[in-house]
Order: sequence, then C-alpha cells, then structure tokens
Amino acid sequence: MSAVEIKKDIFWVGAVDGNIRNFHGYTYTTSRGTTYNAYLILDEKITLIDTVYGPDSDEMLDRLRQIIEPSKIDYVIANHVEGDHSGALPEIMKLAPNAKVFGTAKCKDGLYKHYYGNWDFQVVKTGDKLSLGRHSLTFIEAPMLHWPDSMFTYCPEEKVLFPNDAFGQHYATSARYDDEVDGAVLMDEAAKYYANILWPFGSLILRKIEELQKINIVIDIIAPSHGIIWRKDPAKIINAYLSWAKNETKGKVIVAYETMWGATQMMARKLALGLTDAGVEVKVFDINQSERTEVIKDMLDAKGFILGSSTHDNDMLPAMAGFLHFLKGLKPKNRLACAFGSYGWSGGAVKSIEKILQEAGIEVGQPGLAVRYVPDESELKRSYEYGMDFAKAIKAKE
Repeated sequence: MSAVEIKKDIFWVGAVDGNIRNFHGYTYTTSRGTTYNAYLILDEKITLIDTVYGPDSDEMLDRLRQIIEPSKIDYVIANHVEGDHSGALPEIMKLAPNAKVFGTAKCKDGLYKHYYGNWDFQVVKTGDKLSLGRHSLTFIEAPMLHWPDSMFTYCPEEKVLFPNDAFGQHYATSARYDDEVDGAVLMDEAAKYYANILWPFGSLILRKIEELQKINIVIDIIAPSHGIIWRKDPAKIINAYLSWAKNETKGKVIVAYETMWGATQMMARKLALGLTDAGVEVKVFDINQSERTEVIKDMLDAKGFILGSSTHDNDMLPAMAGFLHFLKGLKPKNRLACAFGSYGWSGGAVKSIEKILQEAGIEVGQPGLAVRYVPDESELKRSYEYGMDFAKAIKAKE
C-alpha cells in the first residue's frame, strides 16, 4: 500500500497490522487487527506527526521514502508517549538526528524514560503555534485522553485535527476513510474502542470537546492514530463521543455470568426470558465463552447489568472476578444492576458481586438471587420473575 495524501501535502504514512489479536497487555481483543497512523506534512519544515509501533518501523519508513528521505525531517510532533505511537521514534531520530521533537512537558519526561534519547525537545502547551511555512500547527493539551501526556495537534489551513488516541478504532483495512468502509462495522469498532479505553474519562472528553467548540476549530478531517480517518462526516464520531461521554443509555440489559456445572447458566436463561417477555432488549454472555472486549462494548449503551456467578471458596469464580475488576475501573455511571448465582454448601458469590458493583458506583436495584445447587421448577420461575422485576425497574428509569 502506498502513502496516501489526505490533504494537500499531508500524507498518511502509517502501518497496518491485520494479524494482531490482543492489545494493551491482552486486555483488549482486536478481532479486526489495527493500524498505527502517522502523518507527514511537506512544507518548508518537513514534519512528522506521531510514529508507529516499533516492530512496524520499516513499514512506516517505506512509505516515508515514497515521498522524502527520512533524514530530511525537521520536526516530529509527539502527541502521545505510549509505545504504539512512539515506538519508531528512536529509529526516526537516528535517521534525522537534527530533528526537533515537540510535545507536552509530561511527554518529554515520558519519552526520556522510555528511550533515554538526548533529543532536541521543545515543550508546548495549549494555544502554542508552530509555523511550518504554508502550514501551521496549533497544540491542544488533552491530559488523560488517555495518558497524562496526551495532546491534540490541529492544522488550521487544511482544517485537519490529529487527536492521537481520541476518535480511533482498532480496525485494519486497506481503506483509509470512513466513506470507504462499512459504516456499521466502523461505528461498532469505534464504540468498542471508546468503551474499553476511554469510558472512565467521559467528563474530561466532554470538557475537551466543549473547549474545541469554544475556540471555533473547524474540522474537515479527523485523523486519529488508530484506524480509519474521518472525512465524510467528522461530526458523526464527535456526536457519538458526546453521547457516550454523557453516559446516555437505552432500555437494554446485559446478562453476563460464569457457571461451574450449569446451574447459574439455567438461571441466566430464565432471567433473560423474563426480561424479553417484559419488552426489554437483552444480550446474554457466558464470560468464559465471550471476548471481554465485546461484552464491555455492549455494556456501553445498556441501562442495566445483571451479573452472575457460581460460588467457589465462598466467592465468585475467577473469570467473573477479573471481569468485574475491569468493569469497576471503567466507572460506568447511571446504571442499574443486580446479582444472581447458584451455590453448594455455602454462598458468597452474590454478595461479592454486589459489593464490587457498589464500589464501582453502580446502583444495585434489587436484592440478589441465590439458589442452592440446581434450581427446581419453582426456583426457575423465581429467576424468570426476577428478570421481569428488573425490566420494570429499567423502564422506570427511562
């Protein structure tokens, strides 16, 4: 694949990895692979915005050489320290040792601790501008979106926003733009990305979008550092982020469970039937058979969560424990939840689930449902009614 000119003298020169299936230390499953996007601006000062993951350096360098020799790079903009965006930076600095690097103060510290390079680094902050010749760049600090060092870079002459990890997706394709791919697939990957990486930072995202609106930034193109470039309708992903950041939901319930010998699964199916018969959309996941990344994505717009586990050693099973630990860190707001599960000679899982839900700030809407050993017909009926009751509570919240 060749370098792609996304605006006059602005080129995509990134790397595409269609084989990667795990990201962020196996916390994120990338079923459609990913891209590492870097962008080159040709001007009096030749400028590279971000780099790629270190093992993909050669792919980026091949695309750069289709346009210029990397030794001619004058400026490197480091929007983010994380290795999937800065990994190729040491190689670039070997080839262009006189290039100046621009980033936030925390970026400077972070890059040094990653690579220990004695580079010419200029710290920038919100509102600072850099002239390249015909083009200029404006810097906008974006701390905790999603690291403390993060920033956005904006080119006003071409109305291109380079927001690094914001508005991205893990999506490998030979296409580069939103109008070249299936829109449903694109938004599914964008929602998955937001839910698993940016969900905890909703209030910061709202403030950052408001800040961009206040300074009257006009955007023709959003060029993130992962996935597809938004050119047809950049407002679509901005509006989606506004909705997700506000924790807007619909009357949908996620039932997720872990079962040992099938009794908790029997309860889950009856719960789901009760929800469905009450007119509520429901999705059911066996945590051991489902990709956590996908479950979290489906939770993003769900008003309710019903979470269950069999009891083992007076507590929930380990996969559910890990799942809830991850969910707690995402800090979902304005949700209603409850717990269920089977047990043998002693309980414990239901109470443990309720405790973590409360610690996560999620409202526990009704007492947990616990059944000893295998549910009989009356207990299955209780499970069905439990789902019906939860559906009523969800509708009352709408």
